[in-house]
Amino acid sequence: MSDLEHIAIERFCAASEMSLQHYGLPLVVTDSGGKDSQVCKELAIRAGIPFEIMHNHTTADAPETVRFIRKEAKRFEELGIKYTINMPTYKGKRTSMWNLIPQKLMPPTRLVRYCCSVLKETGGAGRFIATGVRWAESISRKNNRGIYEKMSDTKANRIILNNDNDDKRMLFENCRLKAKRVVNPIVDWQDNDVWQFLGDANAPINPLYAEGWCRVGCVGCPMAGQGRLAEFERWPEYKNLYLLAFKNLLEERAARGKYTSWQTPEDVY
Repeated sequence: MSDLEHIAIERFCAASEMSLQHYGLPLVVTDSGGKDSQVCKELAIRAGIPFEIMHNHTTADAPETVRFIRKEAKRFEELGIKYTINMPTYKGKRTSMWNLIPQKLMPPTRLVRYCCSVLKETGGAGRFIATGVRWAESISRKNNRGIYEKMSDTKANRIILNNDNDDKRMLFENCRLKAKRVVNPIVDWQDNDVWQFLGDANAPINPLYAEGWCRVGCVGCPMAGQGRLAEFERWPEYKNLYLLAFKNLLEERAARGKYTSWQTPEDVY
């Protein structure tokens, strides 16, 4: 067992103990369908802790990812591990990326990622969750994410621990608030660490990686940059869904008297 794996398992065990103590419920491992989630699920098994798995269905994931998630759900349910697929809701009603865009009166952007907050990040409220967030993924994650996190609506009440022996650890462990808590057990892993672990573990992975895709998030995500163009070539039906949503967006803006320089769905695109 490598040092990285050993440390990650220790983090899983600590989070599991806190989850059982404070919530009386097992740790929840989140599953996006990507490589980092696969590492976390395998590590949770190796840690020997009780855990559940949760996937938030975004409605904009590639069909291959959706099918892969269904296979994973079946695999873990056969192991006796609860696997929940959450369907997105907004203002108490079922929604989708395509319904959300007209309601928000604008497309998702790099700076206004309302889609993430509604479609991806709502699950796990009042629970202790484990994610595959890694510092190597972006400067923002390096600056704003930690090994252990206690979420709060107010910044002053949020706790972020950036190392395993942080002097805030006692405060984090003893906090009685039933806020969402997060452990990011592989936060300090590099890409090559992830791929080496998955290869050694012979773990199943999303088939899109075998096609050469580096990311398997929502098709058309603004954070994908120019990669969106390749995604729309691979899945043209998603481009059509966005154009239809943009058409509805323009109609909704006109109905509310909120006029814009955009004249056609292609302008928004």
